[in-house]
Amino acid sequence: MKKIFSGLSIISVFFFCHALKAQSIYEGIGYASETIISLKSCGHKLNDVQLVDSLYSRVLNFYDGDVSETMLALTLACLPFNKINVRFLFGSRLIIPLPSPSDSIFNERTASLPSELFYDSPESEFGDKDKLSHFFGNAFIAYNFGRFNLSDFIGIFVENIEQELFVEGDYSFKDILVNGLGKLYGYNLRSNKSLMPSDFLNFYHFLFMRF
Repeated sequence: MKKIFSGLSIISVFFFCHALKAQSIYEGIGYASETIISLKSCGHKLNDVQLVDSLYSRVLNFYDGDVSETMLALTLACLPFNKINVRFLFGSRLIIPLPSPSDSIFNERTASLPSELFYDSPESEFGDKDKLSHFFGNAFIAYNFGRFNLSDFIGIFVENIEQELFVEGDYSFKDILVNGLGKLYGYNLRSNKSLMPSDFLNFYHFLFMRF
């Protein structure tokens, strides 16, 4: 399985660990993980983008409307892996664990993550499961920093170092596009809290339309 390191999620955790309650974040990750599993297993007649909207709404309600904590919890809960395999000099490697529920819940959550998000999502079991952490991570940073281009800088920086530093990392132009959509979503949420993830995930299709 292709593992894309979402640097946004890791940076978010360390950057905001003193501003947000750690216990609340872990509870949110657990709740979001259980929600991902339940939404996929209960037979809703929703497509995967609609499932993302439902997931966002439920986690937002869990946090009593706190958008910032919701975005951070979803960034971590939507990661399709629970550790980072880092490459160092002379072939040495370091495995860094990420905030995650138990292995059984993690495995079931990963299997249940929405994968058919775009018209060109790979026709495989994994599909575009790694894109949601990119989307919510950038939305989280844009929501908290506004016009400051931290999310742009981090997104490009992460995509460029993935190939060199992280084992199984890969440069993806699609990741950068999704980063941008997440940034637009987070920034616009500052003035309109009723916006949903699908309002911006669906922009992806328009980027490739020919008139």
